[in-house]
Amino acid sequence: MITIPYITALTTYFSYGLLFAFGQFRDFFRRIFEWWSQSNLQGYAPICLGLEDFYIRRLYLRIQDCFNRPISSPPDAWFDVVERISNDSNKTLKRTTRMKRCLNLGSYNYLGFAAADEYCTPRVIESLKKYTCSTCSARVDGGTTNLHAEMEECVANFIGKPAAVVFGMGYVTNSAILPVLMGKGSLIISDSLNHNSIVNGARGSGATIRVFQHNTPSHLEKVLREQIANGQPRTHRPWKKIMVVVEGIYSMEGEICNLPEIVSICKKYKAYVYLDEAHSIGAVGKSGRGVCELLGVDTADVDIMMGTFTKSFGSCGGYIAGSKELIQYLKQNCPAHLHATSISPPCAQQIISAIKVVLGEDGSSRGAQKLAKIRENSNFFRSELQKRGFEVLGDNDSPVMPIMLYNPAKIPAFSRECLKRNVAVVTVAFPATPLLLARARICISAAHTKEDLVKALEIINEVGDLVGIKYFPAEPKKEQLE
Repeated sequence: MITIPYITALTTYFSYGLLFAFGQFRDFFRRIFEWWSQSNLQGYAPICLGLEDFYIRRLYLRIQDCFNRPISSPPDAWFDVVERISNDSNKTLKRTTRMKRCLNLGSYNYLGFAAADEYCTPRVIESLKKYTCSTCSARVDGGTTNLHAEMEECVANFIGKPAAVVFGMGYVTNSAILPVLMGKGSLIISDSLNHNSIVNGARGSGATIRVFQHNTPSHLEKVLREQIANGQPRTHRPWKKIMVVVEGIYSMEGEICNLPEIVSICKKYKAYVYLDEAHSIGAVGKSGRGVCELLGVDTADVDIMMGTFTKSFGSCGGYIAGSKELIQYLKQNCPAHLHATSISPPCAQQIISAIKVVLGEDGSSRGAQKLAKIRENSNFFRSELQKRGFEVLGDNDSPVMPIMLYNPAKIPAFSRECLKRNVAVVTVAFPATPLLLARARICISAAHTKEDLVKALEIINEVGDLVGIKYFPAEPKKEQLE
């Protein structure tokens, strides 16, 4: 749990209150001026109405230059950010022809496969020539090539499961699979900080949903015991099935799941385990096989293993790995498999090639070197940030490092000042995080050199002093990086 300092919470509430008050004040005069202009849709309710619309107009648009920044190069350790200008107080942004070369601390390029690779890129180009860029068909029609079959076999072997099925989008993997597996009379017990794709998938399933405190096995056991004892609402019949859904690495916290304890509890109460490894597969573990390998959990004890290829493998899409019976059932019932266009053949080839590099099947040790590098870079950067007084969330070995900002004024200040100094960072605020817990999310890559990280630390340290986000005392300078 994040314990926000009292003064910080007070000033953050005051800042949001001030923004809300001024926003309402401006909306009042806006309604007066618009009273004379007649709408073309008389009799219709406003299509955009409510606090969400207010938040976008009066808070988000003021700082939208900090988000959705276009780039014009591969998302490698350094990339080109397209500069934008606004002539209407940030309501609209126009791209210019100017580029800014920036150190990339925002992309999920954990193993560095997003840029050209000596093994992957030539094979991807050949697959593009052979299959073109799209199958223009769903998997069950004409959208399955030899590459798709090879990819699913390769993924299953890498994960350590009997079979796997691949989808063209990571978000859809969660949101489309959960409604197929769970339904009325079923119970989903979800971590309180699970990704939005899991939340939407659970809601769409029609199953009963209960939430347990983030990464707290003891509370999970309490919820399980209560729900099993009470049964279904109103009828109190036994649940048809129970599924516990967790993530390997939580994308907004950088924390690693307490998987051994959670698996033990699920075994005790005969609940299925659904593990989302979007940010952990390929990034942690001795051979990149995720949190199961890192924490010593047998993959046979995890019933459904989900992951994506957009982070560590430089491609797109997601997968579900499990028993042969489960995968066959999903292939016959999941709308994302039956109706969506299959994953692009060049993307499939990128996945196959990247996995081969990680496993050393390309004839080199580059995969092992990348895994060692991402672990070394992540732990070095995290420890150095903490030494400088920043409040950094997450665990060691995690390449995701949130730096807490809290105050809404510090969100654009931190982002803009870093960009001025040629460092591109991602800032995250409500509704992606709770209102008080705005943060900058740093993502480290194996492509970063030691010099890159030292430069980033110097700039973030300078901006941290300027913006005022060092919530802890820094260690003596002699203990910091020379």
